[in-house]
Amino acid sequence: MTTTWILWLFLGGFALLIVGAEVLVRGASRLAVSVGISPLVIGLTVVAYGTSSPEVAVTLQAMFAQPPQPALAVGNVVGSNISNVLLVLGIAALAVPLVVSPAMVRTTVPLLVAVTGLVWYFCLDSVLSVGEGAVLLVGAVLFSVWSVVRSRRATRQQQPEVSGSGPVLRRSAWLAAARNLALVIVGLVLLILGARWLVDGATAVARVLQVSELIIGLTVVAVGTSLPEIATSLVATLRGQRDIAVGNVVGSNIFNLLLVLGMCAAFSPQTVVVPPDALRFDIPIMFVVTAICWPLFYTHWTISRWEGCAFLAAYVAYAVFLCLKEVRHSALDTYVYLAVFVGIPVTVLTAVLLSLQQWYRNRPRAATSVTSDGARD
Repeated sequence: MTTTWILWLFLGGFALLIVGAEVLVRGASRLAVSVGISPLVIGLTVVAYGTSSPEVAVTLQAMFAQPPQPALAVGNVVGSNISNVLLVLGIAALAVPLVVSPAMVRTTVPLLVAVTGLVWYFCLDSVLSVGEGAVLLVGAVLFSVWSVVRSRRATRQQQPEVSGSGPVLRRSAWLAAARNLALVIVGLVLLILGARWLVDGATAVARVLQVSELIIGLTVVAVGTSLPEIATSLVATLRGQRDIAVGNVVGSNIFNLLLVLGMCAAFSPQTVVVPPDALRFDIPIMFVVTAICWPLFYTHWTISRWEGCAFLAAYVAYAVFLCLKEVRHSALDTYVYLAVFVGIPVTVLTAVLLSLQQWYRNRPRAATSVTSDGARD
C-alpha cells in the first residue's frame, strides 16, 4: 500500500466519520425533540449515541478485522474518553465558559466515575469476557431508559400536553419523522464506511512507522473519532446550548464504556485482551481524568476558561508522554517524575481546594437576627 493511498484512506475516513456523525446527530436530535426530551437529556443520550457511533464502528471493525486488533479497539475507547474530557471540554470552555447542570453533577457524573471504575476492575485480569461485556450492555440500556423516563416525567410536569390538530398535523409529523429517520440511516452508513477506511489507514501507518496499534488507537484514531464530539460541543456552546455541550461529553463517555466496550467484549469472535501498557497507565489515567471532573464541575457549576486551558495542557502533556514512551526517549524518566510528583499533586490539590471553597460558600447557614445594639441573637 503506497503512502498516497494511506493518506487518502485517512482523509476519507475522517471526512466520512465527521459527515456521518453530523447527519446522524441532526436527524436523531430532531426525532428526540419531537417526543419532548430536554436538551440536557438529548446531549446525554441521542447526541451522545450519535457522536459515540464512530467509536462503535471503529472498535467493531478492529475486532472483526483479519487478524483482530484488540489493542486498537481498547486504545480507541480509552483514548476517546481521555480526549473527550481534556480536549473536547477544553476547546469548548475556551470558546465560552460552560454551564454544568447541578442535577448532572449530582447523578450522571458520579455514575460516569462509577462506570469507569467498574471497567477498570473488569480489566484487572487483562481480559474483557463475554459476561462482562453483557453486563456493560445491560448498563447502557438501563442508563438510556432511565435518562429518557426522567426527562419525560420532568417535561410533563413543566408543560401541559397539547393534543394534535387533525390529520394534516399528524401527516406532517410522520413525514418529518421519516426524513429524520432517513438521515439517521444515511449517517450510520457513512460512519461504518468511514470507520473501515480509518482502521485500514491506521493499521497501515502502524506497520510503516513501526508504531504500536495501542498508540495509534490512543492518539490518531481516538482524536479522529472524537472530532464529532468536538464539533458538536463547540457548535452547541457557540449557539448557547451549553447543556448539550457538557451532556454530550458525559453521555458519550458513558456510552463508550458501556455500549462500545460492551459490544466489543460480548460479540467479538475472540476474547478481548487488554494491552499491559493500557492496564498499567492509560486506563488509570482515564479514571483520574474522569474522577477529577466531579469536583471541578461542582465549583460554581461551570467550567471556566482557565479550567479549559488546564484541560488542554493536560492533554498535551499526555500526548507528549505517549510519544516519548513510544520512541523510548532518554527524557522519559524525568518527564514522568515531574508529572507524578509535581503535575498530578498540584492538579488534585487545586481541585480539592476549589471544591472546599465552593462547599464553604454554599453551606447552609443558621438564620441570625440583629438586636438594636448590633449584637446577634
